[in-house]
Amino acid sequence: MSSQSANAVFTVSQLNQRAKQLLEISFASVRVEGEISNLSRPSSGHWYFTLKDQGAQVRCAMFRSRTAQLRFQPKEGDKVELRAKVSLYENRGDYQLIVDAMKPAGEGALLLAFEQLKNRLAHEGLFASEYKKPITTVKRIALITSPTGAAVQDMLTVLKRRNPAIEISIYPTQVQGREATPQIVGAIERANRDNWAEAIIVGRGGGSLEDLWCFNEEVVARAIFASHIPVVSAVGHETDTTIADFVADARAPTPSAAAELLSSDQQVQQRMLTLLSHRLQQSWSNYLVQQRQRVTQVFSRLRTPQQQLNSAAQQLDNLEIRLTRAWQQQQQQRQQALQVKHQTLVHQHPTRLLNDYQKQLEHLQKQLQYSVSQTLQQANQKLNQQAHLLNNLSPLQVLGRGYSISQKPDGEVLESVKQLEKGDSLHTRLHHGWIECSVTDIHNGSDIQSKHGDNADNQ
Repeated sequence: MSSQSANAVFTVSQLNQRAKQLLEISFASVRVEGEISNLSRPSSGHWYFTLKDQGAQVRCAMFRSRTAQLRFQPKEGDKVELRAKVSLYENRGDYQLIVDAMKPAGEGALLLAFEQLKNRLAHEGLFASEYKKPITTVKRIALITSPTGAAVQDMLTVLKRRNPAIEISIYPTQVQGREATPQIVGAIERANRDNWAEAIIVGRGGGSLEDLWCFNEEVVARAIFASHIPVVSAVGHETDTTIADFVADARAPTPSAAAELLSSDQQVQQRMLTLLSHRLQQSWSNYLVQQRQRVTQVFSRLRTPQQQLNSAAQQLDNLEIRLTRAWQQQQQQRQQALQVKHQTLVHQHPTRLLNDYQKQLEHLQKQLQYSVSQTLQQANQKLNQQAHLLNNLSPLQVLGRGYSISQKPDGEVLESVKQLEKGDSLHTRLHHGWIECSVTDIHNGSDIQSKHGDNADNQ
């Protein structure tokens, strides 16, 4: 580093940019092995995870254009080998790997990818026997294979020997390497568009797992499954097994055996039995795969005894709480009812009732006394009023005002002069005392008034 650079003052962004450039130039392509952790697959299709070993870890990013090319689906804890470039995430200043390729680490990497794809396609039903088209002897066959390999010569020799009348069309493709996969898919699709052949043989001679890998690609499997023309897979030797074997309508142990399978011969029945046996084994294998998957799914839904105990314990606690609350409410209700009954008994106790009756009796006695007193007082007042009225109307009271009462000797009270004659004896009662007199003169009422009137006028 020059003295000018050493004395320069960087912003954080400039420093991160310079560090990123140095890392990407110095480590443009590296291979790193480690264990996946914190794997995240957002909807964008990009993957983010941490690659670690016993002593360190580094963040990694793998973008959608690269993840789509993987032959297997990594999971948490997998050991993998990455091809990546070292970079730096400028926003956080984090050192990271930008992954270009990924494969399982160590031996068996391809086998792991093979098993993952096999299980996934089986789960989708691509190996199901109900989708297998029947294989019979035919008159026109399409061979999808390398035109220069030994396999095509073996198939041509067998077909010519067994039935020279069979027509053959070769769809030349590579059967090994990166270019083989799209060529095989294109040949299958072209044979279906031509719709000439009655059967298709897809195959090649033996080789390593890596040599045969193009027949384990998902696109090849889906092209075979989509073919409306029956497909016989004849890849490698009898011990070799590929994804194409599982999805094809039939599998032949060798390319020559595929040619024999589709050509008429004295041993046709035996071949058919062999084919049916293979299909039975394949169906049984697929069935076992499906059953294992179902068992796995059911097992994943099963709860452990501890989980069941925890759930039961929680339910028991809830029941205990509800029972306690119900018992408390019932006790409270009984206590309230007891208090009501106690109050009722208190109110109905004989002593209390006697006291209440005594109070009522005293109250009634007071009311009676008051009523009698009022009645006597009212009667006295009324008596006094009547006595006063009677006194006012008493003849004696009239006598007190200067009047007198005259009676005949027989007691008849005189009311009119018509009751008298001259010389009658009278008994006159005054206010104080009696007078005995006789009638000397009698005058009627009008004479008296005239006499009184004359006296008045004279006055």
